Amino acid sequence: MRYHLLIDADDTLWENNIYFEQAIHGFITFLDHSQLTREEVRKVLDEVERLMGYGAANFTRSLVETYRRLAEKDLRDEDLRQVRQFGEALSTHPMQLLDGVKDTLDYLSARHDLILLTKGDLEEQKLKVERSGIEERFQQVVIVQEKDVAAYHQVVRDLQIDRQQAWMVGNSPRSDINPALAAGLNAVYIPHPHTWHFEHEEVQETGNGRVLTLATFAELRSHF
Repeated sequence: MRYHLLIDADDTLWENNIYFEQAIHGFITFLDHSQLTREEVRKVLDEVERLMGYGAANFTRSLVETYRRLAEKDLRDEDLRQVRQFGEALSTHPMQLLDGVKDTLDYLSARHDLILLTKGDLEEQKLKVERSGIEERFQQVVIVQEKDVAAYHQVVRDLQIDRQQAWMVGNSPRSDINPALAAGLNAVYIPHPHTWHFEHEEVQETGNGRVLTLATFAELRSHF
């Protein structure tokens, strides 16, 4: 059976959120708030991030805005530059593919139609895909602003995919698994220990789709 495999990118194919967590740790340490705990500072940052949106550029703006709100001293240009550097450093990290990704994609691409489906800032995600060195394994790369049920319906229509023969592969219940199932696709859930906490949800087995949970990306070779 030849399937359409729609595969997520960040924290499914390569490391992503761990670098954001490192930047947040550095930022909170630099802020060194005298009254708020690290957890309380993180809650303020979370609120700002919800307003700013996805991606490294928006994350950098979120850090700056959070610093403006919480700084206990006069805002100095050199301090704001340091805060920006925590976010801007994300773009300099080398792409680190997760274990087994390249070999598994080689195996799968000979047997199935692979589509890379990711969300976020268009140019930022395109650059990640180009830097990853695995773009040629995919028949198409699709970048959307949000992975919700409507987006999955649109992808199915645009690519003329048979929902029953399509699987969404990813680490996020909120973006990869639950909306894909609600749109009538099947899903492969591969949890990542550092999945962004905004993406956490219980897997909801709705619709007619099947759910397969795997420990690693490489295990796809045993099922497809």
